[in-house]
Amino acid sequence: MDYALIWAALISIAVFAYVALDGFDLGIGLLFPWFTNEQHRDRMVNTVAPVWDGNETWLVLGGGGLLAVFPLAYSVLLPALYMPVIAMLLGLIFRGVAFEFRFKSRNNKHWWDRSFMLGSAVAAFSQGVMLGAMLQGIDVTDRAYSGGWFDWLSPFTIFAGIAVCIGYMLLGATWLIMKTDGQLQGRSFSLARNLSSLMILAIAAASIYLVSTYGQVADRWLTWPTSAGLWLLPFALAIVGGGLLTALNKKREGAPYLWALGVFLIAFIGFAVSIFPYLIPFEITLWEAAGPDNSLSFLLVGAAILIPIIFAYTGYTYWVFRGKTSEDSGYHE
Repeated sequence: MDYALIWAALISIAVFAYVALDGFDLGIGLLFPWFTNEQHRDRMVNTVAPVWDGNETWLVLGGGGLLAVFPLAYSVLLPALYMPVIAMLLGLIFRGVAFEFRFKSRNNKHWWDRSFMLGSAVAAFSQGVMLGAMLQGIDVTDRAYSGGWFDWLSPFTIFAGIAVCIGYMLLGATWLIMKTDGQLQGRSFSLARNLSSLMILAIAAASIYLVSTYGQVADRWLTWPTSAGLWLLPFALAIVGGGLLTALNKKREGAPYLWALGVFLIAFIGFAVSIFPYLIPFEITLWEAAGPDNSLSFLLVGAAILIPIIFAYTGYTYWVFRGKTSEDSGYHE
């Protein structure tokens, strides 16, 4: 069995599950500046109150899995991305504290709202920067990081950070469409339409940049006949993007969130295909980064037990708290 490939697939699932679930959670905080009504903000937070901390389970699983299964990749990535990783963790912590305190504060609630916005923005932007840094490449010499302290910072990584924020805002807006009604839902429809177009344009711009900048990516996408199957992805993105805009224009409630996830999934697959089989593009393959097979097979037994349990309790939580969120549900002062 190819344990390295199996674990790469499992970690990819965990990362996508995190983006799909915690993405709309972070997006709620990013959308706060467009919703100034206090009752609307309370209701927005109430839509994620039962699930927000459980959503971050997937981040722990993805990061822990990378350390346990691909220790070489972890030892290269962490020194290369120390600052954005620390910023992300501080943003998540700051945001979690603000989430709890804003419901209890009477005189300083506006400061906790700003803290919630800031923590969400820092966490989301940092994740985009890390994605951009991985895609643009990391300097490796003798199986160790050989770059500088600020190599992660570039125009492309800043663009990637902004793009991830836009994507999370889109997920947040479509989540609010599904979970709310009235004026709050109407405003979410309007924002989601604009964010959809921006998200699709951002994915297209990032794809063009990677193909035009990196020869190995260009060879994969532009060399016939190996590129034949890959060009299904841009067509799929156009179809899914069209479905998203159509669902928003027709004021459907549940479909936009699913279509938005489809946009993320196609982008996720496209970027993964562009760098495969490298885990550190274009320096270290996933087989070179993987631990011994006996360790990977032992860990796989635990994953086979743990991952279905996580899926089960996550699904159960969302099922219990399904439906619209009313103004008096969730946390209370």
